[in-house]
Amino acid sequence: MKLIDDITLAAAGIAALRRRIHAHPELGFEEKMTSDLVAEQLQAWGVEVHRGMAQTGVVGIVRGRDGGACGRAIGLRADMDALPMQEHNTFAHASRHPGTMHACGHDGHTAMLLAAGRHLAQTRDFDGTVVLIFQPAEEGRGGAQAMVAEGLFDQYPMEAVFGMHNWPGLPAGAIAFSPGPVMAGGSTFKIKVRGVGAHAALPHRGVDPVVVAAQLIQAFQTIVSRNKKPVDTAVLSVTLLQAGEAINVIPASCTMEGTVRTFTAEVMDLVADRMEAIARHTCAAFGAECDFEFNRRVPATTNHVREAEFAAEVAREVVGADLAIEQEPVMPSEDFSYMLLAKPGAYGFIGNGDGLHREMGHGEGPCTLHNPSYDFNDDLIPVGASYWVRLVQRWLGQPR
Repeated sequence: MKLIDDITLAAAGIAALRRRIHAHPELGFEEKMTSDLVAEQLQAWGVEVHRGMAQTGVVGIVRGRDGGACGRAIGLRADMDALPMQEHNTFAHASRHPGTMHACGHDGHTAMLLAAGRHLAQTRDFDGTVVLIFQPAEEGRGGAQAMVAEGLFDQYPMEAVFGMHNWPGLPAGAIAFSPGPVMAGGSTFKIKVRGVGAHAALPHRGVDPVVVAAQLIQAFQTIVSRNKKPVDTAVLSVTLLQAGEAINVIPASCTMEGTVRTFTAEVMDLVADRMEAIARHTCAAFGAECDFEFNRRVPATTNHVREAEFAAEVAREVVGADLAIEQEPVMPSEDFSYMLLAKPGAYGFIGNGDGLHREMGHGEGPCTLHNPSYDFNDDLIPVGASYWVRLVQRWLGQPR
């Protein structure tokens, strides 16, 4: 690896900031302490700071040796929010806020961008401007969409925007950028099956919504296996089922919720249409009715070809050919997709390793995303920060 010495020397201090953020996690649009910490650090390093976009967002402006006179600019984005989860780790920097946890590594993403911002501000060995985007509310609350809607790219013009997410299971420090779809679009659904309540011993006097819901759960999978093209990708998961209050009562209604993931809007439309048709006609066949809601939350994260190839080339220079790997598309969603709809750019993965980096006191679960035993690998801070700096230097150093 070709890491920047200054960043490596400062990594321990940045890791301490990361652990402080981990110990005080905040949910989307509630990241007051986190955004205060980010803004204070950036200002201490001489970075121009703007606050208030998307409520708790922070934007840092670093102008190069030309003061930004060349008019060129690049954006780097990190997310700051945590998840509504109870942490199972008990090490010193575990969450001190019950029911809230940095289980996706956004504390690490913030730390890597802070480390890069520090070095860029102290050296300014580039021409142009770097826009450091610290985004709130990535976890399903619309932070990226809000920043774009509030004029992120109008107020801070930039040629391209880049983001990066840690990825457990990839070798620690590996970096992957590839063109095309890399993370799925995500939608949610809620279906309320309305039957007729009855005594459990007299089912003929009612219409059992639980039986109808069971039919729907099975029938929905035929959309994936029989309605979409086999070469297309879709995941449909019913993840919540609520019904009943007593063991001897057939409830009057049953509610089911879940998520759908696809890489294209066309497949998402197909799934939504077929789900509604199946739900309404199946309910009718059993003498029940339903309320059907389908909410498109996040479009697929689709990397632009030129920017993804450029990012992959920089990865090869920083971590070497063996660790600059091909990015395999995955089904989780990421709201950086909204930024890529508005501006050319790319979103990559940085390997978080296999979990052996975790300290004594970690939970018994695996070190995977959205797991209560997860923790970010601090060894990635100098890798990710060095990568961001080299990406800036290479991008702003190329012909317009």
